[in-house]
Order: sequence, then C-alpha cells, then structure tokens
Amino acid sequence: MIGIVLAFISYVVRLFTISFGIHTILLIILLFIALTWLGKGDFSLSLIASLLSFLALVIIEFVCLSLLMPVFGVIPETLFADPIKRIIIGEPIILLLFISAFLINKFIQNRGR
Repeated sequence: MIGIVLAFISYVVRLFTISFGIHTILLIILLFIALTWLGKGDFSLSLIASLLSFLALVIIEFVCLSLLMPVFGVIPETLFADPIKRIIIGEPIILLLFISAFLINKFIQNRGR
C-alpha cells in the first residue's frame, strides 16, 4: 500500500515545474518519511534504505539506458520527446527493478532462517 501511495505522490511531484534534481530530493525525503512513520521503521535504517533504493534506481537506469539507447539508435533528446520509445526502453528497467527487489527479498528471507 505504501508503494502505491508513493507512486502517486511521485507522479504528482514530477508534474511540478521546479528545478532539475529537486524532484529526486523531495522523493527521497518522502520515501524516508513513509518508511519511518508509515512503516514504523528505525530512523537510521529508514534513511539508509531510502538512500540505497535511490542509488539502486540510478545505477539500474544508467546501465539500462547506456545499453538500450545505442541498440535502438536513440539519443536523449528524442527519448524524452517520443513517449512510445520512452515506454519501450523503460520497460526493461522496470523489469530489472522488480527482479532485483524479488531476489533481495528472497535472499533476506533465506538468510533469516
């Protein structure tokens, strides 16, 4: 449930016309607040989790975009202008994020036994 709320908030925050990078800082803060208050998490663990999750997102997006943009012959300007290409190139990123979250969750569950 927290993920759905954060996805909606992320969508709304990205609609604002504020300086580049401020969206990311706001979303990190909102994730931290959600983990601390709604998830009833420890302060320091929530901070580390929110920062690591955004770091993982940046790394996965960088790697995927670096590999997929040359394959499709796309430059960043055309990627932002064409929503169909953005969706096609964005889907592997989403798939990798889900797979990595699933594998990390499995690893943590197996380690706890």
